[in-house]
Amino acid sequence: MGNTWLAEIINFLAADIRTAVPLLIAATGLIFSERAGVVNIGVEGMMLMGSLAGVAGSYFLGDAWLGVLAAVLTGAICGLFFAYLVVSAQADQVVIGTAFNILGLGVTTSFARVIFGVNTAPPAIDSFHPVAIPVLSRMPVLGPVLFNQTELVYLALVLVPVVHFILFKTALGLKIRAVGEHPRAADTVGINVYRVRYGACIVGGALAGLAGSYLSLSLLNFFTENMTAGRGFIALAAVIFGKWTPLGTLGATLLFGAGDALQYRLQAANSGIPYQVLLMIPYILTIAALAGFVGKAIPPAASGKPYSKE
Repeated sequence: MGNTWLAEIINFLAADIRTAVPLLIAATGLIFSERAGVVNIGVEGMMLMGSLAGVAGSYFLGDAWLGVLAAVLTGAICGLFFAYLVVSAQADQVVIGTAFNILGLGVTTSFARVIFGVNTAPPAIDSFHPVAIPVLSRMPVLGPVLFNQTELVYLALVLVPVVHFILFKTALGLKIRAVGEHPRAADTVGINVYRVRYGACIVGGALAGLAGSYLSLSLLNFFTENMTAGRGFIALAAVIFGKWTPLGTLGATLLFGAGDALQYRLQAANSGIPYQVLLMIPYILTIAALAGFVGKAIPPAASGKPYSKE
């Protein structure tokens, strides 16, 4: 009995890591744009387009890494277009983000049917599979949880300290944070506000595309319509819950990923709970975690505010 429970706990924790990774990658990108003063609620649509680009790239080019590259480039282009609309044209960031979500759903649905057909079996694609790290993967508990995952999981975990270092230990990070807090003061000391915001949006879009490719090439290994299923919005919630810091966001995504992992485990265990209720678990957990917290979370002072150089 003890070994059975331990195995269940290990499987649950490993599933938590896997389901948290797309949230973590997307949220890491959001930290860049939000710290620069740009609110990107269109990350859901960018993730969707990255998901399709990843599958299409792997399908046509025969290599999962080329699929990831296609997804990252697609996300970066989306981020560039988004930056033009909200930074240069100074369109409303929430409206443009909403439009990107609608666009992402429509574009991916249409192109998926054109590429793969309608009512057909998922195409055979090159995808990612767990890679056990020698020695470390044999550690009790932590081995199978952390060191027997796919390459994209390891990449996501490495992103956290890298982004933390960039934001809080480098001159570039200081510029990003200055632009997000007081763009006019940053401009006064010679920081190009537009360039910083453009760069942050492009990086955020690229990471959203990477998060989407993880869903289609590492977690599910196929593309289906609306496969992100609100994960972009949960990533936004994770950034808020993590107080716009990479380490805090890591904890938030693990918490929200646990809800996703729980509903998968309960469905597999034939718990008798209607599956519609189980599908609600990640979203209920997100709402419950943020209830009473949003007012205490203080975003960058210039978040969501356009900037015009006088």
